[in-house]
Amino acid sequence: MKKTNVLSARKIGFLILLAGILLSCNQKKKSKANQDKAVDLHVEQVTGSYNDDVRFMKNYIELIELSDASNQSKVAVSAALQGRVMTSSADGKSGRSYGWINRELFESEEIQEHINVYGGEERFWLGPEGGQYSIFFEKGAEFTLDDWYTPKLIDLEPFDVKNVSATSATFTKKASLKNYSGFQFDMEIEREVAILSKDDIQKQLNLSELSNQLKTVAYQTKNTLTNIGTKDWKKDSGLLSIWLLGMFNHSPNTTILIPYVQGDDAALGKVVNDTYFGKVPADRLVVKGNAIFFKGDGEYRSKIGLTPMRAKDIAGSYDSANGILTIVKYNKPKNVTDYVNSMWEIQEEPFSGDVINAYNDGAPEPGAKPLGPFYELETSSPALALKAGESGTHIQTTYHIEGDEITLNPLVKELFGVSINDIKTAFN
Repeated sequence: MKKTNVLSARKIGFLILLAGILLSCNQKKKSKANQDKAVDLHVEQVTGSYNDDVRFMKNYIELIELSDASNQSKVAVSAALQGRVMTSSADGKSGRSYGWINRELFESEEIQEHINVYGGEERFWLGPEGGQYSIFFEKGAEFTLDDWYTPKLIDLEPFDVKNVSATSATFTKKASLKNYSGFQFDMEIEREVAILSKDDIQKQLNLSELSNQLKTVAYQTKNTLTNIGTKDWKKDSGLLSIWLLGMFNHSPNTTILIPYVQGDDAALGKVVNDTYFGKVPADRLVVKGNAIFFKGDGEYRSKIGLTPMRAKDIAGSYDSANGILTIVKYNKPKNVTDYVNSMWEIQEEPFSGDVINAYNDGAPEPGAKPLGPFYELETSSPALALKAGESGTHIQTTYHIEGDEITLNPLVKELFGVSINDIKTAFN
């Protein structure tokens, strides 16, 4: 009896000890889980972070996220919005979100009549916008905002997902569009988005060095348009171009930077077209040496463009407040001068358009609300005179490099031929 009691007491003591150990372990696990959750919540709630924007957009659209091997470079892409690159980060989930996102439009869940400006830092569009071969105006329409409609194909229609990996995604779409002159284009679109490694960035930019102190993200899009109809696409009935536009978050200290081909105006034409929305004031657009400086501060609605005779294969911007260098490069073919003209008028020269454009958002009129604000960098393919069954491809690469001025300055000089000080003092 006594033995049984002793054994029972020992057993009870052991069970109490075991319960204490288990309770302690559970408390530690809960504490660790709560700490992890708190860290994750901190990442999620950082306003302006990549993760903050991605979590917001996932309430409305599905996203495909691409990452490099380090998991620090990230790109978010949407099939619902034509394979659009919505945003990216050079510093993981908690890093800065580079793409401008129109939260107000997402939250409204309303469809707009003329265009649905959801944002995103590279969207697939087609040109021309204006003129007798426009795909934004119906035949006989006036070239006014009331008659301007973005084709649903490049505004609201989803693209099909062809394949996805950790580092790339490919989208396809078959469609038909009719231009202002009545010609119908039957086409197939294929768009591949691929994230680049840091080594890829250094090689593609042909840089002598890319410091490990710099945060980087870059992605390349390969955009192919195929004539799947029975009729050839010819100049006399109008041609299409592949048009890529990036909407980026601005700061009061953002300057758009575009190098240009120097030479006589009589041979090459004027350096820059600055009359899209009225002439750009001199304190917002400066041509110095071999570069054009254009304010991207989101405070004045204006747009500029460069013809193929003046444009090089690179454009960019520098945000001196946040140490962000953004670079856009594209496959500019040599000795090609036919680019669609997007001016809103019946054109005398419908194939004398620009290859590089930059836009700074702002109020369209005093007291009105701006779209964003944001700023844009844009490139276009040549006018695509495709025979039945032929294809044309436009490749663009977007780079964001973030760091301090001393480390970034050699890159700016190497890529653009100017210093950061030249950029900061351009409007002085």
